[in-house]
Amino acid sequence: MTGPVSGAAGLTPAWLTEALAPHLDGGKVTSVRAEPVGTGQVSDSLRLHLSYEGPAGLPATMVAKVPAADPASRQAARTIRTYEVEASFYAGIAPRLDASVPACHFVAYDGERDDYVVLLEDLAPAEPGDQLAGVPAADAGAAVEEMAAVHAAGWNDPELAALGWLNRHDAGTAEFTTAMVTDLYGGFRERYAERLAPGTAELIEEFLPSMGAYLAPRGGPLTLVHGDFRADNLMFGAGRPAVLDWQTCVYGPGLSDLAYFLGSSLPVPVRREHEQALVQRYHAALTARGVELAWDDCWNDYRTYAFHGIVMAIGAAMLVERTERGDTMFCTMTDRHAGHARDLEALALLP
Repeated sequence: MTGPVSGAAGLTPAWLTEALAPHLDGGKVTSVRAEPVGTGQVSDSLRLHLSYEGPAGLPATMVAKVPAADPASRQAARTIRTYEVEASFYAGIAPRLDASVPACHFVAYDGERDDYVVLLEDLAPAEPGDQLAGVPAADAGAAVEEMAAVHAAGWNDPELAALGWLNRHDAGTAEFTTAMVTDLYGGFRERYAERLAPGTAELIEEFLPSMGAYLAPRGGPLTLVHGDFRADNLMFGAGRPAVLDWQTCVYGPGLSDLAYFLGSSLPVPVRREHEQALVQRYHAALTARGVELAWDDCWNDYRTYAFHGIVMAIGAAMLVERTERGDTMFCTMTDRHAGHARDLEALALLP
């Protein structure tokens, strides 16, 4: 079986011919030209322009994800198992979802070397959302319906609960994440203090002592959670928005995705104006797919998980390769999440 590559240089015509052989009907890849695509920092993403000889039931372009060339990003990926998780998602879960995710032409993962590759459908001319500008309410509405489709497919699913790589919502993971983020916060505040809005650091410091209990498993339904459901990881075009970047998916509380998305990806005035209607739209889409969830439980869990993005922003900012856009993005997201938690009075709901 064809194994993964260690980076972009491994995506040669010979390797691609072997990897894509089931789709080539005896043909072969004769040339490949790669160009960077997207804004991800944990993996390197490339648009591949392919030429074929002989029959080939494949498109002229596809998107490859391979391990990051940056050592810090690669170490971060190993620490939180992102390559294993994304490869496992596309190999085992994506085909069963009634949700808009890119088709996967090939996937492989090597646990010993922590190398991976996924070859995905190129969704152009659809365009990604813009994390910094934020998404408009109409796009957000379409996105929360797609989120509901993902969550409904995995709601209290014992088969997903049995997957060790996916079911990481446990006491050990909570302790590890709490220790890591608490340790990283001093550097985060030192790096970004002058760029954060007034009150953001103070809210984070009110939250940190409760983070361990906040992250610990608690009662309530669990499902397939994306874990980083935000504007940059969504593609918008003529049809349903597509959900990308499954490196942090987990079997966990679904409302954490919703709070994270609305808190991070909408401009604050847009979020405040449309927030309750968007949560109601998610709830309606979820229950229409057969999930039983009372509205009061939906709204209270949504408020409770307003801190999910703060945990993510601190960890990601300090672990992956540093870039100017990344710095601006992490500060913008952290400020939005802090304001979100204040608006929802979420501190009062902490364990």
